[in-house]
Formats: sequence, C-alpha cells, structure tokens
Amino acid sequence: MDPDKSPSCCAPARAAADNPATGVRLPLTAPSVRTAAVSTEGMVALPGGEFLMGNAHGDGYPSDGEGPVRPVRLDPFHLDARAVDNQRFAAFVAATGYRTEAERLGWSYVFAGFLPAEVRRRSQRPERTPWWCAVEGAVWDHPEGPGSGLDERADHPVVHVSWNDADAYCAWAGKRLPTEAEWEYAARGGLAGARYPWGDELDPGGEYRCNIWRGSFPTKNTAADGYRGTAPVDAFAPNGFGLYNMTGNVWEWCADWWRTGHAADPAINPAGPPAGEAKLIRGGSHMCHDSYCFRYRVSARSANTPDSSSAHTGFRCAVSAAEPS
Repeated sequence: MDPDKSPSCCAPARAAADNPATGVRLPLTAPSVRTAAVSTEGMVALPGGEFLMGNAHGDGYPSDGEGPVRPVRLDPFHLDARAVDNQRFAAFVAATGYRTEAERLGWSYVFAGFLPAEVRRRSQRPERTPWWCAVEGAVWDHPEGPGSGLDERADHPVVHVSWNDADAYCAWAGKRLPTEAEWEYAARGGLAGARYPWGDELDPGGEYRCNIWRGSFPTKNTAADGYRGTAPVDAFAPNGFGLYNMTGNVWEWCADWWRTGHAADPAINPAGPPAGEAKLIRGGSHMCHDSYCFRYRVSARSANTPDSSSAHTGFRCAVSAAEPS
C-alpha cells in the first residue's frame, strides 16, 4: 500500500517493508512463539447481544465507512480492560525471544515533536504527514530511538508494534485480537448511539476523559489533559463496561481487514473480508485533534498495513466466551 494513500494519513504505512535508510527489503518471516496458559485475568466479560454499530451523528468521515448505522449481534466474549502495556509485552519477549518487525526492519515512525533536531533532520518523512519521522532504532523498548527507554512508562501501552506483532502476542497468550464489531460494542460501554464511551460531550463538566491532542495540531500541544505523549493504560475513568482508554491514547489493532461497505441487514459476529491490504485500527490516539483527525469517537475507523508500526499504535486482546478461561 502506498503510504500516502492509506485509509487515514494519520497512521503512516510502512512502504513495502523497506528500510528508508538503506532501501533494502527485509524478510518478514515471523519467529515461532510458544503458547502460554490461557487466562482471563485482567479482562472484562462482555455479554454480547445486539447493538447499533456506526455513526449516528453525521460528524465523521463518509469515506471511512462509518455508516450506515446497522444492527449487529455478537456472542459473549472477554476483552482486556486495559491495552497491553510495556510490562506485559516485556514478559512476552522474555518468554519467547520475539523480535518485533520494527526491530527486524530497523526503524519505525515517531512524532517529530518528540525528537532532537538532529534526528528530525536526518529522518525521512511521509510527504502528506511530515510530522512523522522514520527513525532508525525506534522500537517498543526505545520508543524515540536510541537513547530513549521505558523509565516511568512500564504501565503505558506498548507501541511500535505491527498487526503481525500484536497477533503473535495474542497467539502466545492463547487469545486473539478483537473484531472491529467487538471493539466498537465494547467501546460504547452500553451507551446506544453515543459519540464517546461516556456520552456525547467531549469534556463533560470540564472533566477530561481521554488523552488526545489539546491545542493546535501539529505545532502546539498544551497537554491540558495531563499528557503530551502516551498515558498509563488505566488513565482516566473507565466506561460503563469497566474498560479503560477505549478512545485516545493509542490506536488499537483489530482482527479485520479494511473495507468501507457494510450491509444494512442484521449481521451476526461479523469478521470483515477474508483478505485485503490493510488491517483495522480503532480508537484514535494522543495525536488526534478535531481540526485534522476527528477519529477519537467510538464509530470512527481507520487502517494500516499489517507490517506498519508507529509510536501511537498498540492493541488489547480478546477471548471468545466459549474458549477456556
């Protein structure tokens, strides 16, 4: 997929798995991982049932396929109450020796505002989103590249993980990524047709409920909500289902391949098309602002190639209720 023609330019795509510094295409054979014992500790049991999926407000992006509003029925399932954090991902790496695609390819995307001037100057940038830099050595445990680390970020969501990396973690844990429909049902927290997991007002009563860009994108972030970059995975109040940070903070990978057409008839456990070029991401991130990327709403959707990674994309796991717990 052309990185400048992805479903959303707020999530830059890795260009054909090439290293921008060397132009060398690297092999992407994922290492094998062992499966840990399945546990639903830290997950929320969701009853499923029928809900209305899609944008009921008309304030989104028609080309993103947020509509039509349509009934969807889901079986019960479990979902992580919090996104997978650096501590949990470190345990996976320690147990398996897994190396992420960013590690094997040698680079990942970092927001220019978090980088020293010298690194910004020598890093390649996507034409349409020049605030992103392809930084050599930017990986999950060095989020801004060499010299950076995870001090005071053990409980922040792991980032610089591709869809393939997230899928490998889920396989090791005996779990899976949620479908897009499961993700939206969970994000809504039991509220029908609401714009956000807590209702229709972004900051009800002046209370901040999510980590997004506050200020003027991309030049000034006031961090009024408390965070310039990522926040802890349990920052802010949970939604009605007890799930944290379902909007803002980091984009979250879903199982489905991207598509924009949806049947208006009731769907049962929809899982998306059987193949495609890009995988769904949901929830928006700390870099979303309504002047540019008003995608921190529960109906908003975007996608990226399954080998792409950045400093604002992570994931959480799901387990079908019928599976061992």
